[in-house]
Amino acid sequence: MTAGRRVREALLKTTESVLRPLVIQALLAWERLESGVSYNPTSREIQRDPYPTYERLRRKDPVHRMRLVDAWAITQHQDIDAMLRDSRRFSNGGRDYGYVDYVSLLDMDPPDHTRLRALVVKAFTPRAVAELAPRIRQTCEELLDDVEGTTRFDLIEALAFPLPVIVIAEMLGVPPADRDRFKNWSQDAALSVEPALDPGQVRRVQRAFGNLREYLNGLIERYQREPQDNMISALVAVEEAGDRLTREELLMTLMLLLVAGHETTRNLIGNGMLALLRNPEQLQRLRDHPELLESAIHELLRYDAPVQLDSRVVQEDLEIGGKRIRKGQRVIGLIGAANRDPEAFVEPNLLDIGREDRSHLSFGRGIHYCLGSSLAVLEGRIALAELLRRFSSIQLAAEPEHIDVVVLRGVRELWIDVERATAA
Repeated sequence: MTAGRRVREALLKTTESVLRPLVIQALLAWERLESGVSYNPTSREIQRDPYPTYERLRRKDPVHRMRLVDAWAITQHQDIDAMLRDSRRFSNGGRDYGYVDYVSLLDMDPPDHTRLRALVVKAFTPRAVAELAPRIRQTCEELLDDVEGTTRFDLIEALAFPLPVIVIAEMLGVPPADRDRFKNWSQDAALSVEPALDPGQVRRVQRAFGNLREYLNGLIERYQREPQDNMISALVAVEEAGDRLTREELLMTLMLLLVAGHETTRNLIGNGMLALLRNPEQLQRLRDHPELLESAIHELLRYDAPVQLDSRVVQEDLEIGGKRIRKGQRVIGLIGAANRDPEAFVEPNLLDIGREDRSHLSFGRGIHYCLGSSLAVLEGRIALAELLRRFSSIQLAAEPEHIDVVVLRGVRELWIDVERATAA
């Protein structure tokens, strides 16, 4: 590269770095002029605490025209619920990631979605999931044994991250010796759900998908030769029985189960424990009334959702909240806002682990309702139960930093101070 070219490229990068913030501010100012409120999902303010902005949007402009992207943001529970249930007028198909060749169940409409989901759903029936409880409990105990004797540790690293990875890896049939690299690939692959990645993140996703594709292909071939009692063997058998599941469909389904099977549960445990630590009266209430664990998990899912938004493409001209939305435009449902809608929940900003209303949208609605919802609830319930059983005191040791992403909401680390219960 010549010196002149290097100078030109440096100038272009400098110009872009200067102009980009100005363009963003101008577009947000346009939004405020139109509606009295603006929404920048990539801002640090939103990543730290999106709920005040959601409340302003819901109050001033519940169907909000975004100018940073060509989309509409909707915030009311009834509107988002209706969007997620209506797969005919709101399509989830045809999503182009651009940097990876990846089409999963999340990116399909019927009839392909119906066919593929039917192949996988049996692995996640309530009965099938309930049978995993002893192994999940054992895994929680083993992971917390590893921090035995310490009074301060990072809950994400110790429990919230490895637990769901181990569970989904064992369900798929990943050998224990491969678990560490499998965990790293799955963490990078989870970035693929984000709408805007920097070049470094794109490279991480591409490497992860390439490694996972090669690795899973090897497992598929292995379990074709020697079937075992795991999900890959079951899906391989379906593939061999006819033309219902191609090799590519099998690979994409396995990758989806991996990505969806760990990142959201990690955030459920992390966000949920953080909410309890910031509301110590609710944490004590849970200690005193362990029968509230099930309702507590659903309340924690509502209060600080692991998945903050979901989007669809409109298939015909329609109206939402008096706003005309054209065919081909994207509608972004702010799940976190719907879960704090006062029209749907009494005192929505209050954490109440005994709340009986479970109409939160954290698992979605309609044909894309989360396949692993019952598994996530079970893992979260067992993890919280084991933490409360083992430690008589749990305190927040440091204010956590939220991960700088848009769709998935979680903290990088969650350092806690603990005292071991004498009867544990």
